[in-house]
Amino acid sequence: MKSYQLIHQLISLVEQLEEESPGHEVSIQDFAGFLLHTTSESKEHIVPGEARFGKYENGAQETAFQLDNNIGRLFVHMSRYAKSYIKKALDGTPLLTAEDFTALSILLTHDHLSKSELISFNLQEKTSGMEVIRRLIATGLVTQWDDEKDKRSKLIAITDEGKILLYEVFKDMSNVGKMITGKLTISEKFTLQYLLQKLENFHLEHHEKKTIMSKEDLKSFVENDLLAARH
Repeated sequence: MKSYQLIHQLISLVEQLEEESPGHEVSIQDFAGFLLHTTSESKEHIVPGEARFGKYENGAQETAFQLDNNIGRLFVHMSRYAKSYIKKALDGTPLLTAEDFTALSILLTHDHLSKSELISFNLQEKTSGMEVIRRLIATGLVTQWDDEKDKRSKLIAITDEGKILLYEVFKDMSNVGKMITGKLTISEKFTLQYLLQKLENFHLEHHEKKTIMSKEDLKSFVENDLLAARH
């Protein structure tokens, strides 16, 4: 029973807090602050495992469940859940992927864009971004024409058919949003939105400036910038 292990840990922490606060009646607020301080001071930042993992290779599991690694893994899981819901919402439409939907949504808010601009806004690599654009053009949802200022480039825009389809899809995509946020309360949603927006601002800057182009860039930034900023 893993719950008994957790209860034992909590009792041990309460005893530790009482030892540090002799003569003081410990409140739930005291314990909440103590718990946050204790976990944040942990050098390894290990969080509990989960049901998907087996009972072997404990060393690998400890690495996987270090705080930063665990958050990254949960992001991957959330992305996969979201894509599965989006795929269901797009069923029966010419839109095949979440990237098709987001590309068309971006075009809806612009008079026109270059293909490279759309690919960048849609956070895609050039090859996969061009494939999305080709699909949207082939289905008549997007139109393209020569850029008079740059004959090597073409401009693209959403068509009336694309707008009609998109507004229909928005109804089902609203259900996707509600499903993704699950049973979070309003205050929890605002907290999550704040934290995700903070991360989005951080990563978007690196995406636009193309600062992380290789494994070496990733390692260098983490070791020289991120770790220094956290201490």
